[in-house]
Amino acid sequence: MLETLKNAWKVKELRNKILFTLLIIVIFRIGSVIPVPYINPDMIKAATDGNSFFSYLSILTGGGLEYGAIFAMSITPYINASIIIQLLCVAIPYLERLSKEGEEGQKKLATITRYTTVILSLIQGVAYFFYLKASNCLSVNKGIWFAAIVIVLTFAAGSAIVMWLGEQIDVKGIGNGISILLFAGILSRGPQAFAALWTYWKKYDQYFAVIGIVIAFLLIIAFIVWMTHAERRIPVQYAKRVVGNKMYGGQNTHIPIKVNMSGVMPVIFASSILMLPTMVLSFMNTDQQQGSFAKFLSLFSTQGVFYAVIYFLMIIGFAYFYATIQFNPVEMANNLRKNGGAVPGIRPGKPTSDFISKILSRITLMGALFLSVIAILPIIIGNVGQINISLGGTSVLIMVGVALDTVNNLESQMMMRHYKGFLD
Repeated sequence: MLETLKNAWKVKELRNKILFTLLIIVIFRIGSVIPVPYINPDMIKAATDGNSFFSYLSILTGGGLEYGAIFAMSITPYINASIIIQLLCVAIPYLERLSKEGEEGQKKLATITRYTTVILSLIQGVAYFFYLKASNCLSVNKGIWFAAIVIVLTFAAGSAIVMWLGEQIDVKGIGNGISILLFAGILSRGPQAFAALWTYWKKYDQYFAVIGIVIAFLLIIAFIVWMTHAERRIPVQYAKRVVGNKMYGGQNTHIPIKVNMSGVMPVIFASSILMLPTMVLSFMNTDQQQGSFAKFLSLFSTQGVFYAVIYFLMIIGFAYFYATIQFNPVEMANNLRKNGGAVPGIRPGKPTSDFISKILSRITLMGALFLSVIAILPIIIGNVGQINISLGGTSVLIMVGVALDTVNNLESQMMMRHYKGFLD
């Protein structure tokens, strides 16, 4: 990875792209610490301290939520909008047609996603404002509704700017812009996590727990890298055919199917849904939190066994859902038959589609179990070591995935430019 970055830095065009990406990251981090008007940042930190819902959002926003910053919503509205549009592409025929219309269709879907992001950012901004108001985090007593308009619009504008910054990275930088900003936000929490481990080491004498967490963290990273590159290859053989005076086909190839084909999306989607009960609980007052309904919602604490079990099952369910969206065994079998290809030992048509479906089911289960174990392992380690790292699995998955994608992007661009130092 370091060698790839070193070689990429020697290419002027790639160096300019890397510098541009770093500039966007700096702008993003600056906007994540500048508070919006009429807000008291010190009161926000006190109100959100120990709240698992806001701890989760704070990880995705790089701490902007704790400061009441301009970029407090960060890319969460865009992520939610993207998930919603992907799900609707299955349910709404118009969106499904757009997803199959190539580049033009993707542009229209991107525009719809942008509008959805703005709408969601307004809704989240309003909810956040009422939470700040209920927690006495506002620094204004008169003209409260004028302050509300300013705060909500600033939050929404910040989300739109973050979305625009991500798109600029896509065009002029390196890697996927939204993923890079998400990576930068999570990485910015690193010093705070290190300080927490240092406190447990020095103040509480939790030596074995801290050492165990560090070792587990390194092993998880190695395991994620290994599973990310793992794939199942379905052998395909093309029959020979004569067109004019030339003979085509007769080749042996394969269809690569990644074990973790859905990436980190099932984890993000499952954790977002499971945060809803905690969000509702956080908006309840002290008297309401003593009721039976509040006690039921408290079962969804990110450190509890009930949360871990539901989280595990939901990740598996969403992994299968995304697999069905990305792969259509019937369509794959028909394309193979049209091009004169066949899986050795399997008859074309329905037997081939059944064979591919069987492999997809097994591979998806392996990938889903991989994601589920990585996601809940920090919860187990946190309970054993009495250290709150319950959301670390999602963070590590995202960071490693984005880092690998960025390095692959750099390598592919260097190969396109025939960079001799890299090819050697």
